[in-house]
Amino acid sequence: MALSVVILAAGKGTRMRSNLPKVLHPIAGRSMLEHVISTAQELQPHKIVVVAGHGIDQVEKQLKDIPVTIVEQAQQLGTGHAVDQALPVIEDKDQVLVLYGDVPLIKAETLKALTQGQPENGIGLLTVKLDNPMGYGRIIRDNEGSVVAIVEQKDANDEQLKVNEVNTGILCAKGGQLKEWLSNIDNNNAQGEYYLTDCIAMAAESALEASGVVACHPESAIEVEGVNSRVQLAQLERRYQEAKAQDLLEQGVTLIDPARLDIRGELNCASDVLIDVNVIIEGNVTIESGATIGANVILSDCTIGENSKVKPNSMIEGATIGKSCQVGPFARIRPGTLLEDETFIGNFVETKKTTLGKGSKASHLTYLGDANIGEGVNVGAGVITCNYDGANKFITTIEDGAFIGSDSQLVAPVTIGKNATVGAGTTVTKDVAAEELCISRVAQKSISGWQRPVKNTNKSKKNEE
Repeated sequence: MALSVVILAAGKGTRMRSNLPKVLHPIAGRSMLEHVISTAQELQPHKIVVVAGHGIDQVEKQLKDIPVTIVEQAQQLGTGHAVDQALPVIEDKDQVLVLYGDVPLIKAETLKALTQGQPENGIGLLTVKLDNPMGYGRIIRDNEGSVVAIVEQKDANDEQLKVNEVNTGILCAKGGQLKEWLSNIDNNNAQGEYYLTDCIAMAAESALEASGVVACHPESAIEVEGVNSRVQLAQLERRYQEAKAQDLLEQGVTLIDPARLDIRGELNCASDVLIDVNVIIEGNVTIESGATIGANVILSDCTIGENSKVKPNSMIEGATIGKSCQVGPFARIRPGTLLEDETFIGNFVETKKTTLGKGSKASHLTYLGDANIGEGVNVGAGVITCNYDGANKFITTIEDGAFIGSDSQLVAPVTIGKNATVGAGTTVTKDVAAEELCISRVAQKSISGWQRPVKNTNKSKKNEE
C-alpha cells in the first residue's frame, strides 16, 4: 500500500501576533513546516500534500523547491474539513498519514511504528499520556481497553476530563475509508467545526474485517508538542537544541556549556572535538577529530580539519579548513576559501575565493580576495589584493615562498614569483619575477632644522573673545 502524507498547515496562528503564517516560523533556522516535510520524506511517501490557507502565497514561495502538492483550505472549518481538501488528489487505495505543520519535532521512527501498526481497514492513532491534559481531546476506551472515541476538551464531561491519555491529532488510515468517514461527520459540537477525530468512533464501530483503532505512543511527549505562541516556539527551540547537544556529548564531543550551542543545520562532528560557548552552526558543517572551536564562532557550510583551531569571534562560510590550521580570532573566511594544512589566518583577516597553500600565513589586518597563494608564503599586516576594478574581478597569484611586506597593495591581475619579496608599503601593478625584490616607495627624506607647527595661542584667545 503506497503512502501519502497530508500535512495540515492552514491556520493563521493568531497568538503568534505575526503576519507570517504560523507554520513558517523557524525552529533551528528552518520553518516548522519544513521540519515536518523533512521527517515525512524519511518515510519515502509517493506523495506529500500540504493543506494551506492563511498566507498560502507565502507557503508556496517557501516550498517552491520542495516536491510537495499544495491545496487550499479557503475556510478553516476544522481538521476534518482540512483533510477533506487533500483527499481528491490521493488514491483511495493509499495509506494516508495526517501530520501537522506546527508539530515540528515528531520523529520518523514514531511515524513508522504508527503506519506499520495501522489495521488494514481501521485507524492507526498516535496518543500520549500527559500529567496536565488540559486543552487536549481525551482518548475514550471501553472496558476491554480498546479506543472507541475521542472527546474534545470543550465537549467532555467531568468524568472524561479526568482521562490523561490524549489525542495528538496524528493518525493514518486508508484513503477511501477516510473519504467515507469524512462524508458522514457533522459540525454539531461546541466549536461548530468538522472534527477529524469523529472518524475514530466510526472506525471503532466498523464491522469490516481488520478494522478498529490501534493506538501508538511516541518515545517522548516533546515529539507531539505543537506551537501556538512565540513562548511555545522558544520552548521547542530549546528542547530541540538540548537534544542535539545531548547527541554530541554521547558522540564524544566536549561542549563547554551544552545550553549555549545553536545548531541550525546539519553538524557532522567527530570525537575529541571541543566547542566553546555561543557557537552557531548553519547549513552543512563537518568538524574533524581534535579540532577546537572558540567562543562566539559562526560556522556555515564548511569543513574544519583535524586538530585545527578556530579562535573566538570568527566567521567561516562556504570554506574548507585543512588539518592543523589556525583561524582567528576575529577572522572572516568567506565562500570559496581553501586553507591547506598548517596554514595560519590571524585577527582581522578576511579571505574570499582564495587558496592558501600549506604552511602559509596571513597574521593580521589583511584582505585576500580571488587569490591563489602557494606554500610557505608570508603575507604581512595590512596587505590587500585589489581584485575589483568596479566592473570585473581579477586573480592574484603568489607563488611558493614569497614574502609580502606590510601595507602592500597587489593590483590584480598580477603574479608574485617564487621566493620573491615585496617591500613594505609597495603598490604592485606588474608581475614580480622569482627571487626578485619589488619596492615602489618614494625615497625617504630627512629634513634637518625642520620645526613642527605650533598653535597660535593669541589667535585662539581672540576667537574666544
